[in-house]
Amino acid sequence: MGARRRFAVALTGVSLLLVGLPAQAQGWQPDRNVEIVINTAPGSGQDATGRLIQKILQERKAVPTSLTVVNKPGGGGAIAYGYLNQHPGDGHFVSIASKSLLTNHISGRATVTYTHLTPLAILFEEYITVAVKADSPIRSGRELLDRLKKDPGAVSFGVATSLGNPNHQGVAMAMKDAGIDLRKTKTAVFQSGGNAITALLGGHVDVVPGSVGLMRKHLQAGSVRLIAVASPQRLAGVFAQVPTWKEQGANAIVSNWRGMIGPGGMTPAQTAYWDNALKQLTQSEAWKKELETNNWADEYKSSAETRKYMDGEYAELKGFLTELELAKTK
Repeated sequence: MGARRRFAVALTGVSLLLVGLPAQAQGWQPDRNVEIVINTAPGSGQDATGRLIQKILQERKAVPTSLTVVNKPGGGGAIAYGYLNQHPGDGHFVSIASKSLLTNHISGRATVTYTHLTPLAILFEEYITVAVKADSPIRSGRELLDRLKKDPGAVSFGVATSLGNPNHQGVAMAMKDAGIDLRKTKTAVFQSGGNAITALLGGHVDVVPGSVGLMRKHLQAGSVRLIAVASPQRLAGVFAQVPTWKEQGANAIVSNWRGMIGPGGMTPAQTAYWDNALKQLTQSEAWKKELETNNWADEYKSSAETRKYMDGEYAELKGFLTELELAKTK
């Protein structure tokens, strides 16, 4: 048999072997529309993040199919994550996730957490700010705490999207440090940060804690005043004049990460695909510009790193929420 004939036979054999391999061994990529599921209503930080990811992935052609954003608000994320797990092992469904994925389970508000899903990435972290209306008589975080010391029910709060989550922690940690009884405070829960801000501007609540991404446009418009930020030092840009909790005598540093998860049971090949696509996302100039503009901290972690990180953070958050009497007792 000639050399050319032997090469052809060998190539045919390799082709037959590849046909017989399972799909995950050959690699995987989407072959139909991909849904980016958002667990809050439009107008929230989660929603804005999801639409930004959609835009950059489409512009870079990092995903070979169409991508749509689907909002599934309610239950502090329970509806969205329940929807996600209606498609087990399907890499065409991904969701924006935040620290609430852990805190809602710890507090007993959700039955699903990261162990029931497929962690894909942590993309960035952002600090929590505390807002009042521009004409509010509350001038500072210190003044807020002083009022609550005298009467924990004197001020009403609006929190998205559940008690004990990072937004709530942005004020709860400062109140705890000041010796204020959180059980006596008045807090309304909203389905998105946008809804909470609307309630604030309408005079229905007095104070709203939320991410820097949520507050930016309202601060620039002059409709809110930020009385504290739960960061270790002052932030840059439009947030430069906002004092930290630490400056005002409260030991409170709180950030919220945002990342991506998939339904439970995703294959290694599907996870590897999203690892690559999301790493491309975080390396793009458009993404880096958004990090700088929005005061987001670059904290990208791969799927494996994200799972390990969540293991440790779940235990840490459980201890904190137990101290606040917000963790489930069983």
